[in-house]
Amino acid sequence: MLVNVKSNAMARRSYSQYCGLARALDVVGERWALLIVRELLLAPARYGELERALPGIASNLLAMRLRELQAAGVLERRLSEDRPGVLYALTPWGQQLREPLAGLIRWSAPLMLDGPRGESFRPHWLVVALGALLEGASAPEQRCVAVEVDGTLIGIAVDRAGASVGLGAAPGTEATLSADAATVLALAAGALSADQAVAAGSCSGRSQALAEVFAT
Repeated sequence: MLVNVKSNAMARRSYSQYCGLARALDVVGERWALLIVRELLLAPARYGELERALPGIASNLLAMRLRELQAAGVLERRLSEDRPGVLYALTPWGQQLREPLAGLIRWSAPLMLDGPRGESFRPHWLVVALGALLEGASAPEQRCVAVEVDGTLIGIAVDRAGASVGLGAAPGTEATLSADAATVLALAAGALSADQAVAAGSCSGRSQALAEVFAT
């Protein structure tokens, strides 16, 4: 898909290089831009929902980034179907950022294993992270497990087609690991075994299912 990036989105700052990476960074390289994309990869969201999900962002800066990303064709505004208001959603072109973001998340794994260092954290951020870290996982028969971090349940299903991750436990969940974020990320990144992760937290259900899901 070819997208003609509007000049007003590019005028604020540009590397002025005829290079795919430089032009991509012209669009999504500004501070907070990719974190907004991370939120919208989960689902379309209202302005207030984005503001709450991005601790530390100033309201005027969020508004500016949303305008820039919309002008560039990365996201769009649409009317909510369930109650009055506007939702921000990724366009099909914006959805294609899932792959490069997943690569960055996998690359960041060594930086994450020591846990939070006084930084803010929202458990739902793990949905995108686990999806990236479990890319390539498969199982001959469907296996469903869940992880619970700070009271938030995240369901993981793996079958022949690969892994899917979402908020809430899926029907048929065989095991639930309750642990901190660093333990869950270390397990998904292969730095901890399922037994080590269970020892660091707790598990209800069949712990072997965790080993089967996180085998990769």
